[in-house]
Amino acid sequence: MTPMIEIDEVTKYFGQKLVLDRVSLTVNRHETICLIGASGSGKSTLLRCVNRLVDHDYGTIRLDGIPNDDPSFGKTGLQKRASIVFQSYNLFPHMNVLDNITLAPRRVHSVARAEAEDRGHAILARFGMDGFARAYPEQLSGGQQQRVAIARALMTRPDVLLLDEITAALDPELVGEVLAIIRSLKDEGMTMMIVTHEMAFARDCADRVAFLADGDILEIDAPERLFSNPAHDRTRRFLHRITEAGRL
Repeated sequence: MTPMIEIDEVTKYFGQKLVLDRVSLTVNRHETICLIGASGSGKSTLLRCVNRLVDHDYGTIRLDGIPNDDPSFGKTGLQKRASIVFQSYNLFPHMNVLDNITLAPRRVHSVARAEAEDRGHAILARFGMDGFARAYPEQLSGGQQQRVAIARALMTRPDVLLLDEITAALDPELVGEVLAIIRSLKDEGMTMMIVTHEMAFARDCADRVAFLADGDILEIDAPERLFSNPAHDRTRRFLHRITEAGRL
């Protein structure tokens, strides 16, 4: 297997608080890894460190073999090849859907408007959203807005998709339609790191599942093994609480 993301002994503090404690993880090309764990365990911070929305303090993160703190990282375009999607959508309210998703290709990648819009219509059509190309975010449901946010992330043709609790803000009946999109991307070979509280989704979709606690990966394994016979007591206690809450 070919590594796409290599995280080696990564440590991150926010002030005096240790958020990531010497985390190491390799994500192979075309692999989907789900990060699970309680709130505050470091999952979202780890995602943000991968494409340098947050700078780590120690350790190394390599994307396609190049350290993301190397001066050449931004120049080679690697930073733009790791797109991130958040739970809060982050769509510009004053722009319609098509303008929202074509802004980065036009402004950052210098793609001509006509080409960007052609690409945008194609991606929106794939997600059943092309009929809303001229609609504004406030006119869309939460599930529709999240589909637009994923479409926007795909507009730059990334090699890596980082997904941070993208269903957390959705009503339960809308979760399935968004997760179906993620499954289709996995089937196409997209490399993904996914922070999720949807345990059934992690079990069914991930190639491997990593359990984080106290800023470290305590256990990582294939989902069928981690969910049925976790090796670490912290993992067992976490999954027991999830089961009692009816989320697994």
